[in-house]
Amino acid sequence: MPVLIKTKGFDLDFASLSLLEMKQTVKALRLLATNPRHPSLQTHKVKGTYFMEAYVNRDIRILFERTSDTIILKAVGHHDILKNM
Repeated sequence: MPVLIKTKGFDLDFASLSLLEMKQTVKALRLLATNPRHPSLQTHKVKGTYFMEAYVNRDIRILFERTSDTIILKAVGHHDILKNM
């Protein structure tokens, strides 16, 4: 099971979410930690970058970097999150 490491940017993004979005994100993070390829996460590489992306819901995304045993959480937010990276 990979280790999740949160960055300061991820923490700041998370704090700006609504309470419902926070709850949904926590649920998605649990899935990401236990099964990064869970179908509901729709995990995939972001084209043209070295980031991976997982879906929290239809609008919220988690951006992360993946190594063999670590997931570094970079950002969380609305679907256009890459514009801020």
